[in-house]
Amino acid sequence: MKRIGFLSIALILITIGQAQVRLPRLIRDSMILQRDTKVNIWGWASSNEKVTVSFNKKTFRTTADKQGNWSLVLPPVKAGGPYTIDISGKNKISLKEVLFGDVWFCSGQSNMVHQLNIHDVTYADEIATANYPEIRQFWIPTMTNLQGPQPDLPAGNWKPAVGEDVRPFSAVAYFFAKKVHEKYKVPVGIINASVGGTPIEAWTSEDGFRDFSSILSVIQKNKDTAYLNSFNRRPAAPRGTPPADLGLTGPVKWFGPTYTPKGWRTINIPGYWEDQGIKDLNGVVWYRKEVNVPVSMTGKEAKVFLGRIVDADELYINGKLVGNTTYQYPQRRYKLSADILKPGKNLFVIRVTNNMGKGGFVPDKPYCLFSGTDTIDLKGTWEYKVGLVYPPFSGGGGGGGISYQNQPAALYNAMVAPEIRYSIKGICWYQGESNAGKPEEYAQLMAALIHDWRAKWKNDTLPFLYVQLPGFMDYSYLPSESNWAMMREAQLKTLVVNKTAMAVAIDLGEWNDIHPDNKKPVGDRLALGAFHTAYGEKIVYSGPVADQLSTDDNKLIIRFTHTGSGLITSDGEAPAEIAIAGADKKFVWAKTRIEGETIIAWNDQVVRPLYVRYAWADNPVNPNLYNKEGLPASPFQLSVK
Repeated sequence: MKRIGFLSIALILITIGQAQVRLPRLIRDSMILQRDTKVNIWGWASSNEKVTVSFNKKTFRTTADKQGNWSLVLPPVKAGGPYTIDISGKNKISLKEVLFGDVWFCSGQSNMVHQLNIHDVTYADEIATANYPEIRQFWIPTMTNLQGPQPDLPAGNWKPAVGEDVRPFSAVAYFFAKKVHEKYKVPVGIINASVGGTPIEAWTSEDGFRDFSSILSVIQKNKDTAYLNSFNRRPAAPRGTPPADLGLTGPVKWFGPTYTPKGWRTINIPGYWEDQGIKDLNGVVWYRKEVNVPVSMTGKEAKVFLGRIVDADELYINGKLVGNTTYQYPQRRYKLSADILKPGKNLFVIRVTNNMGKGGFVPDKPYCLFSGTDTIDLKGTWEYKVGLVYPPFSGGGGGGGISYQNQPAALYNAMVAPEIRYSIKGICWYQGESNAGKPEEYAQLMAALIHDWRAKWKNDTLPFLYVQLPGFMDYSYLPSESNWAMMREAQLKTLVVNKTAMAVAIDLGEWNDIHPDNKKPVGDRLALGAFHTAYGEKIVYSGPVADQLSTDDNKLIIRFTHTGSGLITSDGEAPAEIAIAGADKKFVWAKTRIEGETIIAWNDQVVRPLYVRYAWADNPVNPNLYNKEGLPASPFQLSVK
């Protein structure tokens, strides 16, 4: 036993003796470091190992502690480069193509994730002409950790916005960075840590929840691996054993050219099948149609656009699988090789799988076949047949585990903590959809996140820019209640936190897509916020914000800040989407007019108006209030004090 112990100690000592200087994943070739401020360089080495950093004709020295941690600080450097940084211990690392500029930490959920590649039709020209070697992105892979903050990332590289390398860039972050780069002519680095479908709680550290005892309790429970394993051992709630998909089990598959359809019915694309005579079906529905293709469209590459499909799909053409998507949100844009289409009739078959809610094809999206300069519209009447019906959930049972990425502090620990020593210019945040079910608590959670991240980066005035949620879901032509409107109000309230700016996006949404294509205006508006908040420009960077409400007989007088050169409407009509109410809080649409920096609102049915709302809906029909600089007014609600 003693011999084994001595051998173990000897091996440890040998390992320590052979340790080499190592850097965090973020500090590597082609990185952009923050200009005009002290910059941290850190890493790991042997215990008490001497480390030397040579940069810009200067040498900096430090010694690793007993645990092998080392760090030092480089003095402020003006924008420019490229530089080489040499780091030496028992080994030597040379970091090449290092630039100094402005570094922005970009985070949130899917609308910050969405890459230019996903929007390559809308922004085809931007992608084709991208040549910005001084705009670089470090994309952080999705990771979680429930135990605590992690010291490093497992992967990641700095990539320039040049050629095909621009495709993985966050679209919002890219347009933001491009605007900043073009204005200030400095390198711009983007550190992108964002994950679709995640709540704000997952991005906040444990320290940030000091005022949230219930969340702290969850964090402590999640550190107990036995507790987590108890969830993982629970079976998922039983649905029953579904039969096999009839379209895949017969002697001839339903997508095959030799299959003879029997018992198929007609249905329209686009549209949900629950709206076309199929009641409450979760399962698999097959669609088929023979499409006549002229000779001019064959023998060359083509594309099929199938809008969006809820939830998953497989597209077969003439019996060949040519594309599939496993979840509902991406737009379906499938490329066809030159040998797929043939002159005359071509069999198109789409297998659609829906797990819950309405299934089918989202309306008001493109459904077309493109080849060369020719287009065939795929909308209209198709045939359908049900291949599989899922039995209803029977209830009971466990949930089959928990979603780690939705747990408080889980994403902070793995995706934010490794970067907090890296000097940055500011933060861009686009999130909120996943918290829309509980909007009343979001203002507190968002303020907590801002204070938490500023504390971690040790900068109480670190600029924090964020996007207010755009319009989404069905239009409402009557005044109504709305969780999404309450979320926007919570985001608006966050402007009381110093050094913040909000990009209003109420006019940039799509009723049928939680991921609207309009990403460039979002990035541009965030950049305006940066120009003022981070760079000190005295400009109009925000649309009108309602500030005060008063009464004059039966009229309400709404006063605004951020009116710029004056209030206008986008269509030249009176301000729309304004509703007022008396003490009963029964809102009705108001008549309106603009007077200077105010709007006068009234309705003869409301003798003593006390409350007003603007664009208060999931997706307001016509939010037409702007300033003359072209920036939209934020939705709001106010009451007479």
